[in-house]
Amino acid sequence: MAEIALDSLKAAFIEAAQAAGREILRVYGTQFGVERKADDSPLTEADKAAHAAIKAVLTERFPDIPILSEEGRHLPYNERKHWPRMFVVDPLDGTKEFVKRNGQFTVNIALVEHQRPVLGIIGVPVQGLLYWGGPDIGAFRVEDGRETPISTRKPDPGQGHVVLESVSHKSPDMDAYLATLHVRQRVEVGSALKFCVLAEGKADLYPRFNLTYEWDTAAGHAIVLGAGGSFTGLDGGPFLYNKENLKNPGFVAKG
Repeated sequence: MAEIALDSLKAAFIEAAQAAGREILRVYGTQFGVERKADDSPLTEADKAAHAAIKAVLTERFPDIPILSEEGRHLPYNERKHWPRMFVVDPLDGTKEFVKRNGQFTVNIALVEHQRPVLGIIGVPVQGLLYWGGPDIGAFRVEDGRETPISTRKPDPGQGHVVLESVSHKSPDMDAYLATLHVRQRVEVGSALKFCVLAEGKADLYPRFNLTYEWDTAAGHAIVLGAGGSFTGLDGGPFLYNKENLKNPGFVAKG
């Protein structure tokens, strides 16, 4: 990120996340329709409008940095494998939660350099919250314009782990994995909000075994690292981006 001033990047991320949040809330208050994508996942007007809002801000501020967005065109690997950096965007993460109107959906924007996330922001439109951060930067919660540093916590072995899991995506592998640990509580949270809860030190562990894509995790990955946590593959190895296959392997995010 040496060639880009952090203040400029942060300002653009905040502007883009807030613009997307406004579009999402505009649709949230209506009787919106739900389409189905090729993989049968839901798509709404809010997904499309949020994508357009983010793209407008990022392309104006940083026209030379390509954008990989869930709702954008996914270029073949041969065209993107030499990108030194890119923005990774999920304009509306948790569309299922949006459709359920439970408020647990987010806007995710990250900068990835050489396959690793260096800065991320997660907006929570219904709550008016922003979380941002990255490795060697720290992590922060922004509410009503006030920015507060946040950090993960280390679990107390005697108390057991508080574990985060998905509201809408269950996996039998999760039960088997948690059977090997001392678990005090399992908490269901939708979308990338799980990364925010972990980064604030309100939980200890977020393992994931079923399908996610790069845009689901990049922003949260950066924030968790900035908050002092760790993020690895299930084998403990590095978790990388701009892969040939944009589907993620399983991962474990820890405080």
